[in-house]
Amino acid sequence: MAKSTRDTSAKAAAHGPAVLLHRISQLATLRGEPGPRRGRQMREIGVLKDAAVLIAEGRIVAVGSGPQVLRNAWLRQHRAEVIELDCRGKVVLPGFVDSHTHPAFVGPRLLDFERCVAGASYEEIAAADGGIRASLAEVRAASEAKLADHVGAALRQAQSQGTTTLEAKSGYGLDAASEIKSLRAIRRAARQWTGSVVATFLGAHAVPPEFEKSPQRYVELLCAELMPSIARQKLAQYVDVYCERGAFTSAQTERIVSAAARLGLRSRLHVGQLTHTPLASLLKLRPVSVDHLDCLDEADVAALAASDAVATLLPGANYFLATKQYPPARSLIDAGAAVALATDYNPGTSPTISMPMVLSLACTQMRMSVEEALTAACIHGACALELGERKGSVEAGKDADLAFFELDDYRELPYWFGGNHCAAVMMAGRFADLS
Repeated sequence: MAKSTRDTSAKAAAHGPAVLLHRISQLATLRGEPGPRRGRQMREIGVLKDAAVLIAEGRIVAVGSGPQVLRNAWLRQHRAEVIELDCRGKVVLPGFVDSHTHPAFVGPRLLDFERCVAGASYEEIAAADGGIRASLAEVRAASEAKLADHVGAALRQAQSQGTTTLEAKSGYGLDAASEIKSLRAIRRAARQWTGSVVATFLGAHAVPPEFEKSPQRYVELLCAELMPSIARQKLAQYVDVYCERGAFTSAQTERIVSAAARLGLRSRLHVGQLTHTPLASLLKLRPVSVDHLDCLDEADVAALAASDAVATLLPGANYFLATKQYPPARSLIDAGAAVALATDYNPGTSPTISMPMVLSLACTQMRMSVEEALTAACIHGACALELGERKGSVEAGKDADLAFFELDDYRELPYWFGGNHCAAVMMAGRFADLS
């Protein structure tokens, strides 16, 4: 009995004291059945007024109206040990789950930006030694510590905007040493952050210059050497492939994803950003998410609606590249696809880590309702990382990852675009420093 008491005390200390959040002006719970919500279910976000949330040992114990939570048996027994916080004037949400980012780089690509402003397309910029390869030399030359510092800075900036879980990709080294260094930098930064980080290996981001004339040799290097090494070292949970004209073909993508599956690594895909790639054969590979999806036809929309893959839309890239076409969010949602939103944070096409800005773009440019956008940014982001049982909604038993906003109504979050109204963030039951 004494050992059990010591274990419980140590666990409580690791997560901080129990907390009762009460008199919450608006709480968007995102509660619902396990798994993605489809169609009109995406509009059901479980808003409560004058709400309360009880938290202990880093998990949510109870959620409901103030009187409901105050009747909780655990709270009545431990009331004297619980810190009570008045949340009047606050909108509280699940912490955002940003399921697509590229933080392992060194500096901005300002020459690319100037070319984009002057009217060059992304493909034209890449052909002029810009794009992904423009970040390659800096990443190869950087130390692991320098890369980790940059990743850590991105995590803190994301946190300041209400993000508590984030996927982080490698992909700017494109050789064995630099890709492994990038993944180690991600792991190093993640260990110093209270939130949750999911690492993804994106060695198939572009064909590096040294393999330009023999891209198949690079694919073989990824499959035979690099991915096995990453799997042995447990440096990533996923493998991603940029399946696009000028990057990797559908056949090469299938080769890489199949090799990853044999190593126990799940897959995610960049697809349909610049040109159309039929999705039917790629979806047979059972990727957890397919991302970008600017260029789809009716067959692709139907295939996504019938699949378990999460369709992750990245409107920050469309905004920054000034494209006239955004992903067809309405068609996807109305067909029954599970739609997520993410920042695509990267130095070339979407240098933002702000999920509230992405929400605004989703509503104004893709005609998603505010409720659909919140579902996409929270619970569907969690589903895209296979974390839906722990993250993305405010429900008993889930991690106590919450974002607090100085707003009167949740609909103000995408309305006041470009600003930051995040007042506090809680991750695993602990409040984070936003300074």
